[in-house]
Amino acid sequence: MKLSDILKGVHLLSAVSVDPEVKDICFDSRKVGKGSCFVAQVGTQVDGHDFIGAAVKAGAVAIVCQRMPEKLQEGVAYVLVENSDWALGVMADNYFDHPSSKMRLVGITGTNGKTTTVTLLHRMFREHGCHVGLISTIVNKIDETEIPTSHTTPDAIELNRLMSQMVEAGCQYAFMEVSSHAVVQHRIAGLTFFGGIFSNITHDHLDFHKTMANYIAAKKQFFDNLPAAAFALTNCDDRNGMVMVQNTKATVKTYSLTRVADFTCKVLENTFQGLQLSINGQEVWTRLVGRFNAYNLTAIYGAAVLCGIEPHEALRLLSTLSPAEGRFQYVSGKGLTAIVDYAHTPDALENVLDTINQIRLPMQMLYTVVGCGGDRDTTKRPEMAHIALTKSDRLILTSDNPRTEDPEKILDDMEAGLTDEEKGMVVRIVDRRSAIKTAVMMAREGDIILLAGKGHEKYQEINGTKHHFDDVEELEKLLNN
Repeated sequence: MKLSDILKGVHLLSAVSVDPEVKDICFDSRKVGKGSCFVAQVGTQVDGHDFIGAAVKAGAVAIVCQRMPEKLQEGVAYVLVENSDWALGVMADNYFDHPSSKMRLVGITGTNGKTTTVTLLHRMFREHGCHVGLISTIVNKIDETEIPTSHTTPDAIELNRLMSQMVEAGCQYAFMEVSSHAVVQHRIAGLTFFGGIFSNITHDHLDFHKTMANYIAAKKQFFDNLPAAAFALTNCDDRNGMVMVQNTKATVKTYSLTRVADFTCKVLENTFQGLQLSINGQEVWTRLVGRFNAYNLTAIYGAAVLCGIEPHEALRLLSTLSPAEGRFQYVSGKGLTAIVDYAHTPDALENVLDTINQIRLPMQMLYTVVGCGGDRDTTKRPEMAHIALTKSDRLILTSDNPRTEDPEKILDDMEAGLTDEEKGMVVRIVDRRSAIKTAVMMAREGDIILLAGKGHEKYQEINGTKHHFDDVEELEKLLNN
């Protein structure tokens, strides 16, 4: 494709008047080959501008950058832009021929519920007979073909390549998680969204955003950029729900469990077997558990209707859904009930514990095993320990993904949220496998164990190395052997 075609819609500050044929777009200089266009991005660790010379030497015919290099190679096109990240998104959309505009792309943002919502929307629309794409933290899918992922949202090039494959496969819909990081880093720039969903916003990612105001602004930016033809479905029970959509051009729709909204839900029954709900006056039984899932299901119902599914059919499809992997997932054996959940924020942990406490019988003890990730937001650690101790009968603090941090230091940070007396009521076991085993040994028949924090993850990252580790697998060994 000609460079001028790839740059359509990008605001150019200046450019050398050469219009080469471009074979691919790269932002990693190590992947540059003959005929590449190299986009120099200013990263948190590395500045791509330092590698412009290497990219030219490797065969790049075009350079897109925020700072022009001192020496310009003859025959190479140099394009100066205000923001390379944003330019990369628009360029990728052009290069892959605008794939997001050729299907109905729905994004969801919020602190909790993103994975459950997109996963179940994918299942629902597959059950409805549609070809559907999925982009989530657990897996990317084109219909039922899985493509593992390590980021909530892939980079702009991979994202558009994946959507191009979805279009080629005949996908009519695609559902994707939109992280605050992806918004701020312009990974979704250039995409055409049919709709956006807001779940909720609570304490998370302050290691990246620094303040809650920045975090809220990042989420809001997604809705600010939705086109007028799109829908913006927001949780009006969340105190920031209407803030998210106050400047959007999209058609605003609301959902709620407590007030008048376009899509309203009442929880009629909440048990370990499922939820009996009344959505817009119609009753439905689902296999998901907990008030937090009532919100997810109402958002799913609303999005399905806004995407064109008839309301009664949407309710029927809701009744067929089962939980996403690692989200309130059961493992049972030896008379014990164990629940694995991805809850890794204070609000998510509180939601899961509240749900268990609403359902369990008076004689059932609740053992919680939880840790906090290393190299991430440290301010939530004491809050999570306080919540876990307050809402459990027994608490075991352990490792999550310590990454490059000392796990003992992470547990110290968590214990900072407890009084000296409370610290004496907590068991500290750094090794997660031993912590899980201890919880199983301590519990008696009929008791409940919650393993929080890792959910669907199949690894534990220690000192920069990922080791195989699966909470569900560990429980099954202990409870069924």
